Amino acid sequence: MTIQSAAIPAFKQASAGPAQTASLLVTLIAAVTIAGAWFFQLVLEILPCPLCLEQRYAYYLVIPLGALTALAARSGAPRPLLLAGLAILALATLANAGLGTYHAGVEWGFWKGPTDCSGPVVNLGSAADLLSKLDTVKVVRCDEVQWRFLGLSLAGYNVLISLLMAAIAAWGLVRTARRT
Repeated sequence: MTIQSAAIPAFKQASAGPAQTASLLVTLIAAVTIAGAWFFQLVLEILPCPLCLEQRYAYYLVIPLGALTALAARSGAPRPLLLAGLAILALATLANAGLGTYHAGVEWGFWKGPTDCSGPVVNLGSAADLLSKLDTVKVVRCDEVQWRFLGLSLAGYNVLISLLMAAIAAWGLVRTARRT
């Protein structure tokens, strides 16, 4: 035990327990989910729209942060560090669930999406440019579902997966905060 951890109870080393478990679970779920997204894109050729790509940002944050938080928990890092890591994991995944809900609402026509992926095309350029662009560019609209399973699009599944990860991170946060 260090002098600092003995003098300040809040900096007492936390056991790896729930912080490590929650961080590892969130990291594993996020890694499998992003691998699935890449599989859909690269193998099945279901191209992502701009909102789909934005939803991936949370996974790109959560995977390394979750791994670092799990390693910190395993090595006996101070509780405030673990709590901060778990809180960021919970907030990032909860925000991603919100973005996924917005995207699913755009797909269902509940509200308008961003004009760059669901609005009208306003600048087509010259006729020669248009013909050359048609051969090379595939526009993926945010308001058109390319794939559904059991009535849900990939955006809908992102909501469910993100909420699951947020719940796991919140569980780890609460359990780590309560440990003595």
